[in-house]
Amino acid sequence: MPAHPSHKTAGRNGEQAHGAATGASAGGPRTDAHHELRTDALRNRERLVEAAREVFAAQGVDAPLGAVARRAGVGMATLYRRFPTRSALVTAAYDGQLSACATALDEALADPDAGHGLYHLLETACVTLVTDRGFDTVFMTGFPEALDRRRERTRAQEALSVLVRRARETGRLREDFEPSDITLLLVAVSGLAGRPREVAVPAARRLLTYLFQSFQARPPARPGPLPPAPPVDPAGFGALAPMNEGPSSGLGG
Repeated sequence: MPAHPSHKTAGRNGEQAHGAATGASAGGPRTDAHHELRTDALRNRERLVEAAREVFAAQGVDAPLGAVARRAGVGMATLYRRFPTRSALVTAAYDGQLSACATALDEALADPDAGHGLYHLLETACVTLVTDRGFDTVFMTGFPEALDRRRERTRAQEALSVLVRRARETGRLREDFEPSDITLLLVAVSGLAGRPREVAVPAARRLLTYLFQSFQARPPARPGPLPPAPPVDPAGFGALAPMNEGPSSGLGG
């Protein structure tokens, strides 16, 4: 004789099914809302990083953070929620660019002509320095401290020393050329940072070509043509005069 179904069991199963359905119904919107919140947060972060790159490139890493928030279309509360300190924002803005520099160094090392590889590496560095005022500070001074790349910097210094040694051994550089001479070159070129691009880029390339010819072990008797001279007024060189710095908000905020 078939057993009669237990109303108690059926009731309990029904409650569980109803609870599961209710939980799924209640949990669905909450999950969607949480996902939407995360998506918005990620989108805001990406907008802030892109805005920071643009503002820092034009004004330097001490530019007012309010300018970054306005360009990104968010409030200061959102900026500080994503990036509590200026160092954190600078780190996010320039981490990829410093990684690209490491890649450029690897490509220079892979060039069978060490002198050619070194020249193009320096050209890339010089053009970046004079077209991005923020990168000038990050690259030349190591700011911010949060951008902990000591291991990468040590590796880059060692790789650059290898590249210079190869170029000397193959007769592409003078025997008395030292890696520290590259620092002198970059310091000289970085003075063009903040100038109009149409002035800074040709000036940097022209100066690099001049100096690189003097770096060579056997400079050509008839050097090749220099890059075009920058469009400056020979009477005053006003376009190359130091820029007047506006009020700084400091590096801490």
